[in-house]
Amino acid sequence: MQKRIIQSNGIAVAVIYSHEIIIADAQSALDLIADIDYNDNCQRMAINKGAVTPDFFKLGTGMAGEILQKFANYSKKIAIIGDFSGYASQSLKDFIYECNRGNFAFFVPDEQTAVERLTER
Repeated sequence: MQKRIIQSNGIAVAVIYSHEIIIADAQSALDLIADIDYNDNCQRMAINKGAVTPDFFKLGTGMAGEILQKFANYSKKIAIIGDFSGYASQSLKDFIYECNRGNFAFFVPDEQTAVERLTER
């Protein structure tokens, strides 16, 4: 896992890249939230899509809701970086669209967009 802290608009964002799955379930999401908050003093994080369990993107598993609920409960923001165009599920496309209209979870194509969305005031 590689982690960098980026400051933008006076806000710290932890940018995380990993080839291994870091967010496998709600508990691992909570562990990551606690780690980033305690060790890096960041309330916002961007993580690559490959570091999130593939079950997250199968809405029928309920994994996306469980994981994102942890971020909402602890007032943290997250951006998931990747190409989401290959998913055929209309429900997932709608979910991504609605998240991107909100203000705490974003699905973005690149790091720059992630940092911009996470540091909007």
